[in-house]
Formats: sequence, C-alpha cells, structure tokens
Amino acid sequence: MARPRKPLLSTGRIVEAARALVDAEGLAALSTRRLAAELGVSGPSLYNHFGTKDELLDAVADSVSARVDLSMFEDGRPWRTALDDWARSYRAALARHPHLAPVLARGPGRRPAALRLADAVFGALTEAGWPPAQATSIGAVLRWYVVGSALGSFAGGFVPDENAYDPADYPHLGLGQAHLLAERGGTVDERAFTTGLRALLDGFERQYAELPPRTA
Repeated sequence: MARPRKPLLSTGRIVEAARALVDAEGLAALSTRRLAAELGVSGPSLYNHFGTKDELLDAVADSVSARVDLSMFEDGRPWRTALDDWARSYRAALARHPHLAPVLARGPGRRPAALRLADAVFGALTEAGWPPAQATSIGAVLRWYVVGSALGSFAGGFVPDENAYDPADYPHLGLGQAHLLAERGGTVDERAFTTGLRALLDGFERQYAELPPRTA
C-alpha cells in the first residue's frame, strides 16, 4: 500500500501548526481556513479534533503552559526559591510565544496544563504554611506580573530617535537618553523583571514572617 504523502492529521499536529501560525503572525491570523491550508487538509476535517476555534485556542495556550517547569515544587526547594524559579520559567515560556499571552491572561479555565500549574503553586504555598486565601492571592499576583511582562517590552515602547525626547519637553527622558532604551531592550526588560520579582518576593517574605506559628 502506498504511503500517504502527508502525515495523518492529529491533535498534536494541529496544535503545533496553529501555535506556529500565531507565533509568526499573531492571533488574528488564526482561522480554520488558514490553518487547514497550512496543514494541507480541508477545513471540515479540523472539526473532528476541535469543535470550535476557542477550543483550539485553549489547546494551543495550554501547550505553552505545559512547557513551564514545575520541578521546583517537587524537589524540596524553599517556597521563595521555588516561586522565583517558577516565575522565571513561566516568563521564558511566554517570551517564546508572546502573542498567546492575552489568551493565557484569561486564566486556566479547564486547560489541564494550566490547572496543574495553578495547583502546584497553590500546593507549595499552603504546604509551606501560607493560609489558603493568602496562597491564592500570591499565585494571582505572580501570574498577573509574569503575564503582564509578556504582553510587551517596556524598552521596546520607546523609539530610537533622539529628537523624540527633546530635553525642553521631557527633561528627564531627554537627559536620560530614552532613545537608547529600544536597542538595549533585552537588558533593560530583564533587569526590570528581576527588580520587580525581587520586590514582590521580599514583600511576601515579610508577610510570611508575620504569620502565626503553625500548629502540629
């Protein structure tokens, strides 16, 4: 029997193609017709795997969540170290797929990998002695912070034109050479993320020190 010219359509292959399309052209580029053309199949065949575009987007977003390292919650690291390592892994995963950040910002919904992520963070905090309500708040704050950092580059929001920041109009930006921020974006954004994460964790650690002693 002759072998098929193209690999058989599968859920994994559809998700991979959809993710690549969104990475390259953004969320607006994703449609059933466009994705079917990329895969070399008919549009209706996609509905054998995903009933709606929202279901497909959920699967694509969850494929990003699945790439976030969770081992720090399983190997006995202190809660602060674990949160620091997790936040950096989460940010790295989103940095590779920034167009999907708005989908991930909606929350885990029913997505399995995203729910495992939330469960791991909440479990690590409550096992360390955080009350459930505070553990939930900490998880929310960190998710907002990480996803927010993936929505856009702070440094990239400035233009590399010295004339755009005339010191007569913007004395601090002009003298601070704001036009150089864009070309130094990676360094600036990384330093800003580290600064903010440290500030958050320092604040959580102060709150942790104020918790009543755990009872046996």
